[in-house]
Amino acid sequence: MLRVEANRRDFLRWLATAGAGLAAAGVAPAVFAQEAAAAGTGVVVVTGATLIDGTDGPSRPDSAVVLVGDRIAWVGPAADVPSCGSARVIDGRGRYLVPGLWDMHAHGIDYEDLWPPLFLANGVTGIREMQGYDENRVTRDKIARGELLGPRVVLASAILDGPVSLLGPPVTKVADAAQARAAVRTAVAQRSDFVKVYFYLPEDAFAAIADECRRHGLPFAGHWPYRLRVLDAAKAGQRSFEHLFGLPIATSSRRDEFLARLDATPFDPKAPRDFFNLARELDRQAAQAYDPAAAAQHFAGLNAYGSRLSPTFTVNRVISRPADAYAHDPRLKYVSQDIRDLWADRLPLFTPVTATQAAQQEAYFEAQLRLVGEAHRAGVGILGGTDCQNPYVFPGFSLHDELGWLVEAGLSPRRALQSVTRDAAAFLGRAHTAGTIAPGKDADLVLLDADPLADIGAVRRVDTVVTAGRVLGRAALDRLLADAEAAASRPVTAANARSVRLPVHGCC
Repeated sequence: MLRVEANRRDFLRWLATAGAGLAAAGVAPAVFAQEAAAAGTGVVVVTGATLIDGTDGPSRPDSAVVLVGDRIAWVGPAADVPSCGSARVIDGRGRYLVPGLWDMHAHGIDYEDLWPPLFLANGVTGIREMQGYDENRVTRDKIARGELLGPRVVLASAILDGPVSLLGPPVTKVADAAQARAAVRTAVAQRSDFVKVYFYLPEDAFAAIADECRRHGLPFAGHWPYRLRVLDAAKAGQRSFEHLFGLPIATSSRRDEFLARLDATPFDPKAPRDFFNLARELDRQAAQAYDPAAAAQHFAGLNAYGSRLSPTFTVNRVISRPADAYAHDPRLKYVSQDIRDLWADRLPLFTPVTATQAAQQEAYFEAQLRLVGEAHRAGVGILGGTDCQNPYVFPGFSLHDELGWLVEAGLSPRRALQSVTRDAAAFLGRAHTAGTIAPGKDADLVLLDADPLADIGAVRRVDTVVTAGRVLGRAALDRLLADAEAAASRPVTAANARSVRLPVHGCC
């Protein structure tokens, strides 16, 4: 026992002298080592892996990453790491180490027996939860306190929409500037990380949200507010635009025609879905009239204002196909029957029915892929997200699908991976703690059995996940999946039922 502890002290002493990377990250290596020694924090060494650190740098074969507690302490050649008898050593030979993944458009983290384990089992160590309400604020805090194993959660406010809305509670409806400002102040009081804006906001309410968010230093993001031009919303500070709503119109030769039609159409409180259906149909038509000049102007504007696109191809793909296309997806075993029933009920509201409609929606989806490729080549920032909790969009699993679609759209595997690692962290203001593998950063890592830069599909081949320094090997990941499957198969009772907040149109 004394020999092992002496070995550990020697190892931390080596770390104190070798920790140039920690120093560069603003962490004093000697102090870090002393704190780790005093706390008795465990040491983990991932060794022999090919490191894909999330930057633009080349892959680094035969690398090692040393973790102390919940932080990365050292990164370098495996041959340079001394032995430490008390360290946990993970053999990474023949494998590829990447940063933990972020799903940048997620819902439902408060399904605590299902969603958190499914995210982690698929290498998703962080999510941007796009609608805040009491239950998921509780779940966020339980994860942060270490009481529940789950991904890090960046949590939105309640969705802010106009007095006419597609959504019911817990959406917050604001009719004017005063109500909008009050809603932002509520978001601040609830410790929201950002404000989520929605389709039907009046122009004055949107302007008040933007101004109040600036006052409080709170970002805002969300859907295209129909009563504004996308670039006007971006200029006002909207950080991201979800699902590609409005992008086909903004890049179309028929832009002015379609926008004028929308401007002239009122929101009908008795049939709020009618305007959404009209806007989506005009978007579909606009996608077939792509105008390179209009697109260049639009992309330049997004770049100038620093706004990103979150395509959520996964959910867009689901709603582009007939309602029964995913009815036999094997991943349904991880989804409880009440959610499956709701999916089956809601999905036909917006999926194609006839062969003509199916062909139109297929062409629309292909056009969306091309648009994102053009946006990416123009330098527009892309965020990888799924809109999980919507029909047949599965926590964790669907982020792998999303990465595949981003590559299909024209991103390289490296750029697609960065959309859910480095670029995601930078967007969230967490570049100093997350997104790349470097000393001083959070110990969130994924060890893969194949090279994702050669084939993005390799992200499905997860061997080990490290979340906040906790190591989940393949056996532990399989237990998470088995437990989620068992939880999903339990009959729904009044005692275990959760309120389901799926939006009526399938995107939130």
